[in-house]
Amino acid sequence: MGDEVMTGQPLLQVNGVETYYGNIRALAGVDVHVNKGEIVSLIGANGAGKSTLMMTICGSPQARTGSVVFEGRDITRMPTHEIARLRIAQSPEGRRIFPRMTVLENLQMGAGLDNLKHFAEDVEKIFTLFPRLKERHAQRGGTLSGGEQQMLSIGRALMARPKLLLLDEPSLGLAPLIVKGIFEAIKKLNEAEGLTVFLVEQNAFAALRLSHRAYVMVNGKVTMSGSGKELLANPEVRAAYLEGGRH
Repeated sequence: MGDEVMTGQPLLQVNGVETYYGNIRALAGVDVHVNKGEIVSLIGANGAGKSTLMMTICGSPQARTGSVVFEGRDITRMPTHEIARLRIAQSPEGRRIFPRMTVLENLQMGAGLDNLKHFAEDVEKIFTLFPRLKERHAQRGGTLSGGEQQMLSIGRALMARPKLLLLDEPSLGLAPLIVKGIFEAIKKLNEAEGLTVFLVEQNAFAALRLSHRAYVMVNGKVTMSGSGKELLANPEVRAAYLEGGRH
């Protein structure tokens, strides 16, 4: 999968973005683009600014300088709920499911009012993708295992029928076998439906194997980019992120 998907204008363009928390600059002039139909990953050490970029794309916090453009439209100053309506869906770091709601109710929350007419069809698709959720459909979210909660978080995001799926650290704290299943599900969605995915991930080996292209972030800056295959083979990337990190 290492080759770039060429589709003309990028679906998402992040241009020269700087994001601050108070006086602390978290992103320092970030340039990233994601083409329609691609899986693009952003790798880097903990605290590099990866999750901040995800949150900036979703409008919270907003970029202080630079721009975020989706389908040719500047969304930099748009409120988060309006960005979500453009069918950008996020599965955030730490899952953040509704623990007191059942699996089915969580999925319903993801669908929103716009997609309720497709609800039964979309739920069936999620259950085919993650059969474990079907088995647990009446269980409260808070009683699920970590891996099941991650599946539910991704499933809930998919219920919005996104044009762009943002995945923030989907493998965090999960057993290798569970991680493999989740990454295979992402690959399947991309290949079967052309779903565009922007993935933030500390498990660099798994992310680069999955991705068409990838970026490396260090201290709020993108320091390197290339195809997944190129970065997997890059000695610098291997030394910093891949030694002993195969899952």
